[in-house]
Amino acid sequence: MATQVHLAQAAGQGSSLGEAVDRWFFVGMALFLVTVILVGFVPDSFLRIEDIAAGGRGGFLWQAHFHALTMASWMALLLAQTLLMATGRGGWHGQLGVLGMVLAPLLVIAGVMLVPANFAARVAFAQGAGESPAEIAQMMRAMTNTAAMQLRSGFCFAVLVGLGFAARGRDAGLHKRLIILATIAPIGAAFARMPFLWNSGPASPLSTLLWPTLCLVPMLAWDLARGRGVHRAYWIYLAVMVPTGTAVMLAWNNPAWQAFARPLLGG
Repeated sequence: MATQVHLAQAAGQGSSLGEAVDRWFFVGMALFLVTVILVGFVPDSFLRIEDIAAGGRGGFLWQAHFHALTMASWMALLLAQTLLMATGRGGWHGQLGVLGMVLAPLLVIAGVMLVPANFAARVAFAQGAGESPAEIAQMMRAMTNTAAMQLRSGFCFAVLVGLGFAARGRDAGLHKRLIILATIAPIGAAFARMPFLWNSGPASPLSTLLWPTLCLVPMLAWDLARGRGVHRAYWIYLAVMVPTGTAVMLAWNNPAWQAFARPLLGG
């Protein structure tokens, strides 16, 4: 009997230790995603600042600042939420989660506002700089292609984060994975700004569609190592990302997409 009690206590301690390590793993995932975004955007931002100073492009739009602010706030919130759960502050985690429900729609709105504003500003600057009609047309075609990717990123983020919030309180495992997967959905923009990586653009969006898969690997590997198998959150992610990624591939340089999207962008 005493042996059984000791075994039960040891199993309980092992389980508690495993759960603690599991919680800190998700802190590591949040830090990993923050790092990817910083590596992608910080050097690129400095290059753009230099280009602006040299007169090679217009200044940053307020919509760009708003988008950067909402994205930075989202990443800070993701890190804070994982830290709160890792340190056993579930109550605070729940209260702060309300902020996420406000911040997520703001992030989508910021992206929707930025795309046409950036399109108009780039065209106006090119015209003012005396670029040829052929050069402007090529730039507009490339930006319309990029708009398909941006639309997909916002849509996938909104769907995944909405499902993640819906799982809040009833399925913690699904909730935390979907929130992280929602954050991965638009992270291709960071990879596209890393000059040391393979880039299929501007001919194809394939690299921007594929590189975010790397962010999925650590969490999937961790779940497999912990014996959980392939969590249904990954199937949801694939069900959202694969069809929309295929749609972007089909829209890229497609005259029908160009004709449809260009007026919406103000072209």
